[in-house]
Amino acid sequence: MKFQEESNFNEVNMYKINYNRVTIKAVLDKRFKRKSGLYSIKIQVCYLKTQKYYSTGKELCEEDWNKLSDTRIASLVQVRNAVKSSFDFVSRIVEQLWAEDGFSFDLLNMRLGRTSGETVNQTFKIKMELLRKDGQIGTMIFYQNALVSLERFAGESVAFTSITVDWLKKYENFLLKGGMQYATVGMRMRGLRTIINMAIRDNLINKQSYPFGRDKYEIKTGESIKKALTLEQINKFVNYDDNEKETEFYRDLWFFIYLCNGINAADLVKLKFKNIIDGEIYFIREKTKRTTKNIKHIRAIITPEMEAIIKKWGNLPHKSNYIFNLLLNYSENPEVHKYEVQLFIKRMNTKTKDIGNKLGIGNVTTYTARHSYATVLKRSGANISYISESLGHSNLTTTESYLASFERKEREKNAKMLTQF
Repeated sequence: MKFQEESNFNEVNMYKINYNRVTIKAVLDKRFKRKSGLYSIKIQVCYLKTQKYYSTGKELCEEDWNKLSDTRIASLVQVRNAVKSSFDFVSRIVEQLWAEDGFSFDLLNMRLGRTSGETVNQTFKIKMELLRKDGQIGTMIFYQNALVSLERFAGESVAFTSITVDWLKKYENFLLKGGMQYATVGMRMRGLRTIINMAIRDNLINKQSYPFGRDKYEIKTGESIKKALTLEQINKFVNYDDNEKETEFYRDLWFFIYLCNGINAADLVKLKFKNIIDGEIYFIREKTKRTTKNIKHIRAIITPEMEAIIKKWGNLPHKSNYIFNLLLNYSENPEVHKYEVQLFIKRMNTKTKDIGNKLGIGNVTTYTARHSYATVLKRSGANISYISESLGHSNLTTTESYLASFERKEREKNAKMLTQF
């Protein structure tokens, strides 16, 4: 089988093997001469008439390369040993892949620390697989949604070179015409930007062709519509009663979320009695524990109302027990767990939205509880640093942005003041 004209490469015969239709060899890459006048030494992997090249970090002139196999010159022996180490490493991974899931260049790239594929689509899939293996299912779904919208616009084989400023503007218009809000468009673009950055890091594209940033394509931000209840509305909600046990359960659970620093549903389902210390609930936000250097423990005082809800709906107070049984299946598999959490949120939001609509206060969800917690504190004059800490935000800017979109009533009040002559 002939893969490519060999005139552009010199190979060291002592570093060449064939393994299950994969050929691996060390080559001197004469396609590109470096500024030093030398050529890079690479490990070439050939499979199904496709070649990929992996750097060894070493370079030589052609003359030194040709005598590398049997040289005794100390400097060249060091180069030879380094090349052999790289060759052996790639060979071991290829062998492992055949023994496990079978060989593919995407899998090889992942094992070698390269996180980019040949196309934008492949790189998205590699990123998603890495996230799945790390148990970051929520973030994996974020990239999955970005890939779905990308493929609806441009197909299943998008070249990195096609992503230009004009392409991004057309993609944005496509998403907006499809009914997507600017906030969501921004999320899709940030996902794509990460993929482009991965390709640059792996030297698949050069920095000069980077399409994002000032005077290029700038990702627009848009406020997602958030709703916070007033204290009067919260009072109506927590006292609503239709004599149905399910309604009572989810109503009380919503109130618990509100009182427990607006805790996210993903964190609520994991709360155990061991999280209760000296009358406070201690927990770490699932959303940020992998993305911040300093892990923040959030503390929520257990109020009499929260204590009553725990006694009413909770498990036996043993350290190893969950405070509430909220999932149908507490699986160790992160994908199954994420699915179960989503089912729980869907069940709860269906009931709380029904209550809100019957009370005439609109859709009420788990997020409404979190937004209401933050906004009630702000309207009551609480220090924004305290609000930020209790929400588990990494900085005040996040909290200020989070609160800014809640204050329509405040804006309406201030607007009326302008004409109170």
